[in-house]
Amino acid sequence: MKALVAIKRVIDHNIRPRIKPDGSGVETENVKMSINPFDEIAVEEALRLKAQGIVTEIVAVTIGHGHAQDVLRHALAMGADRAILVDSTAQLQPLAVSKILKAVYEREQPQLVLLGKQAIDDDAGQVGQMLAALLDIGQGTFASKLEISGNEAIVTREVDTGSETVALQLPAVITTDLRLNEPRFVKLPNLMMAKKKPIESLTADELGIDTAPHLKVVNLAEPPARKPGIKVNSVAELVEKLRSVGAI
Repeated sequence: MKALVAIKRVIDHNIRPRIKPDGSGVETENVKMSINPFDEIAVEEALRLKAQGIVTEIVAVTIGHGHAQDVLRHALAMGADRAILVDSTAQLQPLAVSKILKAVYEREQPQLVLLGKQAIDDDAGQVGQMLAALLDIGQGTFASKLEISGNEAIVTREVDTGSETVALQLPAVITTDLRLNEPRFVKLPNLMMAKKKPIESLTADELGIDTAPHLKVVNLAEPPARKPGIKVNSVAELVEKLRSVGAI
C-alpha cells in the first residue's frame, strides 16, 4: 500500500508571527520556518503503518518554492521513501492546494492520503475535505486513532460532543489531530543523509492546475490590546459591575 503524505512549510510554532507594516499578511522573511506540526503527525502515522507492514511506500509532497525543500528533507529524515516538490511562488489558497494534490494523487495512485487537519499559519482546515470531495473518496477528519484492516480504515475522530468512530473504504483521505501520535525525534545523521536524497520537482503548470486566487485579503491586523482587569471588594460590587456591562 502506498501512502501519500501532504506537508506544509510554516512559521515555526515557537515563533510569534509578525504582521507586515502594510497589513497585507504575515512577515516570513528572516523568520524560522519548519514543518506544520499536524503534518509531522501525519508523517509519523504513515511511518508507524509502514512498521506494521501495512504501508510499503511513503511519498511526501509539499507545495512551495525551493526553500520548501527543507520540510521534505525533514520528512525524508523521519523515514519517508520519496519526496515531491510542486514548485510555486504564488500564495495558494486551499482550493488551489487541493487541486494540485488531486493531480499528484492521480499521478501516484496511493491507497491512503494523510495530512494535518489544519496548518497553523492560516488555520483554514479545508484542504483535506476539499481533496476528498474532488477525488470523490471517503474522508476521516480530525483523526485521534487510525486502524487499517484489509481495504478498510477505522478512524476515531474528535467531534464537539466527544468522539466517534467511522469506517472508510480505501482509498481515503485522513486528516490527523494532535492526539493521534507523538512524532519521533529526528537525529542529526538522518538529517545529513536526507540532504543527499533526490527530490522530484514539478510545477502547477505541468500538472495543468489553475492556481488563480478567488479570495483577497483586505487587511490583517493585531487584535486590540486587552484592557486591564480591576479588583472588587465584595460580591455585591462584583454583581453591580457585571450588571453595568450587561454580563448578567
